[in-house]
Amino acid sequence: MTIPAAHTTTDERQYVLTLSCPDTTGIVAKLSSFIADIGGWITEAGFFTDPESGWFFTRQAVRAASISMGFDELSQRFAEVASEMGPDVRWRLWDTAKPKKAVILVSKEGHCLHDLLGRVAQNDYPMDLAAVIGNHEDLRPIAQAHGIPFHYVPFPKDAVGKRKAFDQVADLVNAESPDAIVLARFMQILPPDLCEMWSGKAINIHHSFLPSFMGARPYHQAYRRGVKLIGATCHYATEDLDDGPIIEQDVIRISHKDTPSDMRIRDSLRYATTRSRRRENRPRPRPTIPPRRPCSGLRKPNRHFRLNSHRLSTPRHPLAASIFAVSIVKGRRG
Repeated sequence: MTIPAAHTTTDERQYVLTLSCPDTTGIVAKLSSFIADIGGWITEAGFFTDPESGWFFTRQAVRAASISMGFDELSQRFAEVASEMGPDVRWRLWDTAKPKKAVILVSKEGHCLHDLLGRVAQNDYPMDLAAVIGNHEDLRPIAQAHGIPFHYVPFPKDAVGKRKAFDQVADLVNAESPDAIVLARFMQILPPDLCEMWSGKAINIHHSFLPSFMGARPYHQAYRRGVKLIGATCHYATEDLDDGPIIEQDVIRISHKDTPSDMRIRDSLRYATTRSRRRENRPRPRPTIPPRRPCSGLRKPNRHFRLNSHRLSTPRHPLAASIFAVSIVKGRRG
């Protein structure tokens, strides 16, 4: 009897399934039976049940070569299985042979864009970067130097003009049908309807270790509080500013000698963004997040990040670009 080698290379084509649903018995058995029946060779499997929401999450990676049917037929057959599991099941099937597509939103500061474009050029983030959209012209030369289309959308200060600008941005983004919308130091707050439209796709990088120091000028907030650790957070963008499900975080140590300006040039943001992007680049579909439940008292950590993939707006800190990165690419917790 010959036993085939179990080694799986990182470049091997895989089908990746992410699924979430109300927790109950028999979910894993049903999924495993389906994959086994079609001859699927599972190379990675992750499971998690959130006790607070009662939701079950899983991510399954299967060798594409082990399945005789094509991707479209596989999707159709699994849709039948998912429908039998109930109306609340949320799932997505991903083919790693198809790179994820992303659109980046920017303003004036280019450190995050430089970092991301450089990593894409080196194939550190194997994704299809469809466009860069900016509310200023400052970063057009950077995008064009990398051969990426740049779209300029001016943002007036009045509410009506700003709303029209967001509508124009939405049209440009949606025309690309991206898997991720990256707010790379985009200095505009997404309106609630766009947060809803891009749920699970819009990724923001905040230059603090959330939930600490939300909002503007987090380095100054940290300085006033005398903290000895600062960080960066990659999270999904929601209508609750800087409070979306967390994808990746990193911290660095500072001392009382460090000013807000000193904090900006540290490397924790870069590391966090990098890990975040890589997680997403290990093709893991975007996470499905159950409806948020109201809570009283102190804010509890958001634990619905167990399954993967994208949202961002980046800080000046170099670590921001990196944290963002790890998030789209690796889709951590997927």
